[in-house]
Amino acid sequence: MADMCQNRAMERHRVAVLVRHGMLPIELGIVHRLFSQAKAGGESLYEVLTCAVTPGPIRTDTDVTINVPHGPEVLATADTVVIPASHDDEEPRYYGELGPALAAALALIRPGTRIASICTGAFVLAAAGLLDGRRATTHWRSADDFRALFPAVDLDPGVLYTDEGDVLTSAGVASGIDLCLHMIRCDHGSAIANDVARGTVVSPHREGGQAQFIQRPVPEPQFATTGNARAWALEQLHRPLTLKELAARQSMSTRTFTRRFREEVGVSPLQWLTQQRIERARQLLEQTDLPVDRIAADSGFGTAASLRQHLQASLGVSPSAYRSTFRATG
Repeated sequence: MADMCQNRAMERHRVAVLVRHGMLPIELGIVHRLFSQAKAGGESLYEVLTCAVTPGPIRTDTDVTINVPHGPEVLATADTVVIPASHDDEEPRYYGELGPALAAALALIRPGTRIASICTGAFVLAAAGLLDGRRATTHWRSADDFRALFPAVDLDPGVLYTDEGDVLTSAGVASGIDLCLHMIRCDHGSAIANDVARGTVVSPHREGGQAQFIQRPVPEPQFATTGNARAWALEQLHRPLTLKELAARQSMSTRTFTRRFREEVGVSPLQWLTQQRIERARQLLEQTDLPVDRIAADSGFGTAASLRQHLQASLGVSPSAYRSTFRATG
């Protein structure tokens, strides 16, 4: 997670999903399924509405047509707007510009509304000028086209999602799950986000980034993976771990292990360890009253100063600030 997400906890947060012809049904389903499962005390925390520039039948990229009941006026009442991908020939992903009707619909969104895209929905945000000078991502297959159309955007095709505060983007279809869980986690803490993940039978937080899915030569079947070393490391986060130790768990040289690890996970072993330690520290800050020194030790950072440095670099906040935000809402 590049930036510290804003706390937007509120009752019945309204999420509007803006679909267009050529939409992918799975992406619409992701938003409805995940947000609708977020509950506290048995009460739904979100209301999810589907809208289109013109309500009525909307073509999908399958043999199914969906009937969208709401028009663009819903966008003016939304707290969060999600824009999925579309395979329609008139999409901004092909021309880099918004059509008049789509531009008028986006103009209805209130200032300060959180806006997120799934997959090539990022082309819509970029064409609207919402991503200029900001970090963003999209499906790795569309990265070259995106850069050519929108050179003012800081595109990072190696991550699953980006968070620039009020504008968020995600990579391919399934990364929409990661992004929705991230927004739920930002709004209501890890406990509720983890409960939604369990109900959907997905991981609350996927390891690595989009780089692990980019096409590259597949390792020969007889080669071992690094999964055992990762599983072992997660049980040993409280103590110093070396690359040599991790490689030894797989009976590999450090060079082979590092190469194989990056192929499978998308980052180096030491980068991955730091990510896991940050996640462990976040969990302890949210779910326990342990002092920061103890959390630093249990998550493998050793000292409170080291934890503070890493949390600041990763999330942009101190441990105490993070706890004050999420301990109350989680």
